[in-house]
Amino acid sequence: MGISLSAEMRSFAMDGVFTISRGSRTSSEVVTVTLDDGTYSGRGECVPYPRYGESVDGVLADIRSMTNDISAGLTRQQLQSAMPPGAARNALDCAFWDLAAKREGARVWELLDLPAPDGLITAFTIGLDTPEAMREKAQANADRPLLKTKLAEAGDIVRVAAVREGAPKARITLDANEGWSAETYADIVSQLEAYDIMAVEQPLHADDDAILADLPHPIPLIADESAHDSASLAHIVGRYDMVNIKLDKTGGLTEALELKRRALDQGLGIMVGCMIGSSLAMAPAMLVAMNADIVDLDGPLLLAEDRKTPIKFDGSRMHTPPRGLWG
Repeated sequence: MGISLSAEMRSFAMDGVFTISRGSRTSSEVVTVTLDDGTYSGRGECVPYPRYGESVDGVLADIRSMTNDISAGLTRQQLQSAMPPGAARNALDCAFWDLAAKREGARVWELLDLPAPDGLITAFTIGLDTPEAMREKAQANADRPLLKTKLAEAGDIVRVAAVREGAPKARITLDANEGWSAETYADIVSQLEAYDIMAVEQPLHADDDAILADLPHPIPLIADESAHDSASLAHIVGRYDMVNIKLDKTGGLTEALELKRRALDQGLGIMVGCMIGSSLAMAPAMLVAMNADIVDLDGPLLLAEDRKTPIKFDGSRMHTPPRGLWG
């Protein structure tokens, strides 16, 4: 009997309004894939992202277009060349991994000969807002070890100062989401030393980031929108110091692990991030996040609701995904 495929959209309400340089949102629309062989079923989740030309309807159509191929025996390995990197392949790839684990009576990390992912410390994201509101948010989360601060424009140094004032002991990373110009970068980066910033994520638009190879990097720069799968490394080395690996960009756990391996070979630091999804999306990413320099898997912490069997968070500490969730 072949494997049957089903896919559906689900909307998760967010815990308030979340804003980055590209806009605000109050919910996260995710796509859930289920692969069922008649005895076992595996699940995967993806978050279609308009920045990469994705929509929920488009991703659902792309996933469903693979129904006959998967029923005829398409494997996870063959999936890598059958679909391009992106959200659709991510959900299918992670569902294949979950199904394989259930068939083997093992956990996915055991299939990969990895230790169980446990005790990861994730960043907590402070969305873009007024400096005063960001200071209050930082103050409310000052006990978290790592805060990620969303930025957007010239004058952001005031927001950085406000967050540091609110959380004087936390490690802080910054994420401009392509919102700065080269001139803004040069102005702000020269002022950041006073605020003990750990790293700056994607300061310039991916189409305009070649200039970063010629600009100073007093603080490590992380490629996000410029980094997708391992083929992206050719354009990242020399411009960035680290790469942000997200499964929705790589097209799944399989390619994410390969990107991590190749990035380390190139001497790049590793950040593992996420779109705003549920615990089902975070679980496979945790396997990539082990031993990463920065972990940013706080999607469920930004939601007002989660899956029925979610990952347990103790503050910012993540525990091993339960069997009822994934893997």
